[in-house]
Amino acid sequence: MEYVSALLPSAVMATAFIALIVTIVKSQGGANKSKEDAAVDAALARAENARPAEGDAGRA
Repeated sequence: MEYVSALLPSAVMATAFIALIVTIVKSQGGANKSKEDAAVDAALARAENARPAEGDAGRA
């Protein structure tokens, strides 16, 4: 019965990993996709505006 105790943690981890992947795939898209995309676009725009211009990097 030692093989059962040796394989059980791996089987549990594999099952949990598969469940995580299924949850991630199912949560992609749907009704909130446009809201999530808008939030990412806004965050990227803020990050780009916060970055100094290339010519101004050496000036302080």
